[in-house]
Amino acid sequence: MLKNFLKIIFICSLTVFLLTDCTPSPPQHELNACEIFNQYPHWYWEAQRTQKKWDVPVSTQLAFMYQESHFNATAKPPREHILWIIPWKRPTSAYGYSQAVDSTWELYKQETGHWHADRDSFSDASDFIGWYLHLIHIRTDIPMNDVYALYLAYHEGSDNYLNRSYRYKPELRAIASKVSYDAARYHAQLIRCQASLPVKHWWNWT
Repeated sequence: MLKNFLKIIFICSLTVFLLTDCTPSPPQHELNACEIFNQYPHWYWEAQRTQKKWDVPVSTQLAFMYQESHFNATAKPPREHILWIIPWKRPTSAYGYSQAVDSTWELYKQETGHWHADRDSFSDASDFIGWYLHLIHIRTDIPMNDVYALYLAYHEGSDNYLNRSYRYKPELRAIASKVSYDAARYHAQLIRCQASLPVKHWWNWT
């Protein structure tokens, strides 16, 4: 009797665990690419896959995610306030690692056929950034190594970027410079720790 009861408790607990949204917490060392990937090896493999598929460097992906969400899977823009006190709606529908808005995320799923993609999945967010920057590159001819310009277009959209909307946004230009610097730092770190980065074996799964 007790044995059967304990078995039921175990099965129920396991079911709850499997159904729970187990999104990982932000990495302990957000500014160190080597530490990030040692903590979450599958992130490295997924970022590599995006780089191979869309020609977007791993370091660029990290810099964009760090700026957009600080690697918080469920990040959302802060709510606006009425009279500086009463919480109101959020300014956009941006969500997840990449802070993609609803409409752009839906376009991504349509264009890639990745219908079950989730913005709070690192793998899907990485692929989204690769897809979107590849699209920006095609539409604007921005080189894939020009992180500063890519971020401006990522934030403003290709058409607005071509119309140079960023000219009137000094804060955005400052952020784009920071993202470019972060990408360069991540790149240098990855070069130094290349030999110690996690290796994906056949038994690893993501």
